[in-house]
Formats: sequence, C-alpha cells, structure tokens
Amino acid sequence: MVYPDSMSYSFPKIYPILDVSFIPATGRAEFLHRLGASLAEAGVTLLEYRNKTGAEAELVADAEILRAALPAGQVKLILDDRADLVEKIGFDGAHVDSGDLTPADARKLLGPDRIIGTFGGSSAFLPGVLAEPADYFSIGVVFPTHIKKVSMVPIGIEGVRHLREQAGPEPVLVAVGGVTLATAPAALAAGASLVAIAGALFRQPDPAAEFRRWLAVLE
Repeated sequence: MVYPDSMSYSFPKIYPILDVSFIPATGRAEFLHRLGASLAEAGVTLLEYRNKTGAEAELVADAEILRAALPAGQVKLILDDRADLVEKIGFDGAHVDSGDLTPADARKLLGPDRIIGTFGGSSAFLPGVLAEPADYFSIGVVFPTHIKKVSMVPIGIEGVRHLREQAGPEPVLVAVGGVTLATAPAALAAGASLVAIAGALFRQPDPAAEFRRWLAVLE
C-alpha cells in the first residue's frame, strides 16, 4: 500500500528515465540544460536521473543543472540509488532497489514528503514488498530492453495484468522495460499506473517533441 504518511502526489502516465548513457561527454552541461528546459516546456512533470557509473561529483553536477532547468514547483525529480544525496541536490525523491537502502530506510532518511520508489517484482511480487513504505513499485521488465542490464524474463502485457490483480487497485505500479508508444496503451489498460521510458524517448533526436507525441496519446 502507499505509505500513509507520505506526500499526496498524482502520478502522470509517463515517467521518463534519463540514464547517464544518453548524456554526451562533451558539452555536457549545455546539453543537460537545454534538454531539461525543453522537457519542462513539453510538459514533463516527473523524471528520474540514473547514474550508476559516475563519480559523486559528476552526479551532483548533473543533478544541479537538471534541478535548475526543471523547476521544483513544476517537475518532480527522482534520483536513482543515492537517497543520501537527495536533500543536498534538491531532488524530490529516490528510487531504491536491492543493494541500495531499503524503502523503509530511505523513508526514515527522507521523511514523509519525498517520493520513494522501489522494484516490486517481475513474474511475481517480491515477498512483503507491497507493505514497504514506498509510493510506487516498478514491475517488469515488460519487454526486452538494452538500457539496463537485467536477467529477468520479460513478463509481457499479461504479466502486468497478473501483477495488478495480485496487488489490488491501490498500489502505484510502473511498467518498466522496452515500452514503446505502440505498447504503452496496452500496458496501462492491463493495470500499470504509468509507464517508464528511457531509450524510446532519449534516443530520439528531439526528446521534447517525442514526449509531446506520447502525451497526446496517453494523457
């Protein structure tokens, strides 16, 4: 269930995940500023920044640019893994998985007003995960993906439907992995609350224009 003391937040249908692999090594700051500003203008209200390989200084520098380009009152920014840095960089929450802080520890660290997300499961929910103090639970991978190295077998649309039946109507479920604009409506219809997209958005020459396409279809 949703953590009873956490912030009240209405999740959008689209959850962009900006992986560090999409950020060029040269002109990095200018790229991030331009990207962030264009996404905010396009209507992005929730975005995750994921950097599993860079040093902390790189992560903080990127995050500060994104925070400046994506206004705090308009866009919720989620940091992958590093819940300990959320307060420092002015982000709105953290996504924690196995090997990171637990959702309970992240909640203790960040308090009731930050968004906490975690991995809920693939073919089945992880034992006890729905009782964790998280605001959303990622499920999947739904389809094959090359953005994040995983060993899980894709669950498909039927897997999304099965997990929604198991979870009941309340938990916020995020369909992750290989979702495209062609398959996103089916994932939502099967019970996903929102869809996470990475390569489908950030591999496009104009991510902001692509986001508008998604918005027109899904919202």
